Amino acid sequence: MRSDFYDDEHEAFRESVREFVARHIAPHLAQWEADGLTDRDLYRRMGEAGMVGLAIPEEYGGMGVDDYRFRLVISEELSRVGAASVNATFGVHDDIVLAYLLDLATPEQRERWLPAMASGDSIAAIGMTEPDAGSDLQGIRTAAVRDGDDWILNGSKTFITNGFHADKVLVFARTDPEAGSRGFTLLLVENGMAGFERGRKLDKIGLRSQDTAELFFRDVRVPDANRVGEVGMGLIAMMERLPRERLSIGAAALSSAEAAYAWGRDYVFQRKAFGGLVGDLPTVRFALAELETELDIARAYVERCILALNEGHLTTADASKAKWWTTELEQRVITRSLQLHGGYGFMEEYPIARAFRDSRVQSIYGGTTEIMKEIIGRDIAKRAKG
Repeated sequence: MRSDFYDDEHEAFRESVREFVARHIAPHLAQWEADGLTDRDLYRRMGEAGMVGLAIPEEYGGMGVDDYRFRLVISEELSRVGAASVNATFGVHDDIVLAYLLDLATPEQRERWLPAMASGDSIAAIGMTEPDAGSDLQGIRTAAVRDGDDWILNGSKTFITNGFHADKVLVFARTDPEAGSRGFTLLLVENGMAGFERGRKLDKIGLRSQDTAELFFRDVRVPDANRVGEVGMGLIAMMERLPRERLSIGAAALSSAEAAYAWGRDYVFQRKAFGGLVGDLPTVRFALAELETELDIARAYVERCILALNEGHLTTADASKAKWWTTELEQRVITRSLQLHGGYGFMEEYPIARAFRDSRVQSIYGGTTEIMKEIIGRDIAKRAKG
């Protein structure tokens, strides 16, 4: 870890986050996993602790801190205790939905929505993926038709993180079938709107305490006052903010991989076999050397991307590189760390077991590894052709 990446303010924040995680999150993880849902009260507690909506201006109850290094601190401390589900939940709330509202919401919308998001009283989700449209956003079928001062919204979304708990959902909808890429608009659907329904809470192989749901919209009347951004500019707005989303996933993957490596490293220097410590076996030391080297190199790149994000010039290609590399690295590191644990790595009492399940989706959501490589490849071709 570079000594100049974090300063004293970040480390002081880390101490408070670590104390909060130890008190309010770590002791409850097993129960939340068993329940298949994180306790809603956690959101309010995190709001009280100043860990939600960091970038929300102080006038709306936030911290007014738009420095992604603080978000990375939270991600690292959650990863240390194996709280990947909590990490994913707040990644959507803070890194994705909030980015749209801070950039595109009107002053009136900010007054209505941001204070409750900063306090943790309102949980946000984003509705992009559909049963027949994932990475291909232009293939969505959810549509909205203008009716006076309202929009009539119909369609469905699936694999929606926070969908079960969400008080507001930023929905990506087709509003003009003839306008191509300029035929999509973002509408914010709120709890209580007639025709807005949740389907089943989806049963996943990992991230079991992070709620994921199906959402249905049947003639939902959404006021134009809940339109986020300009009519027809929804796809463009999404493309502009995908670098932040993908870096968010990549940063969480790196944090998770580093935590898994630390668990494996510590374990082999406590476990004895063949008359000595497992960590003193040459093959084990080679494995540790390989993992630590790969993690150090990945961290250097992710840190560079975070500083670029802070300065406002993180590119789509660079974020895609961070996303695919770290999520694939995360799976390699966790698999090898589980192997270093031996049979105990297969036991639920060890965090590496849960991490093994939780990590698998990272290379899928937010754009698959294959999509990331396609994006990077297009950028390479564009530069090469001049």
